[in-house]
Amino acid sequence: MKDTEIAEILKNQSEEFRKYETGHRELKESLNEFQKKKYLTADEEIEKKKMQKQKLHYKDRMAEMIRQYKLQRNH
Repeated sequence: MKDTEIAEILKNQSEEFRKYETGHRELKESLNEFQKKKYLTADEEIEKKKMQKQKLHYKDRMAEMIRQYKLQRNH
């Protein structure tokens, strides 16, 4: 089973997965807004870095949940 298929299953079954997926998507959209700006203030740079770290955390958690799902299915 592909990761994308597992992600769809988890979206339907897991509130936690949906929370991470929604947060990841929202942060991606917000970060795209920063990309549109020609220059960022120091505060905006700090905020951008925080958002990037949080987005990565969400992605890592979703990947871990997919790995766990695969392990459970193989046992």
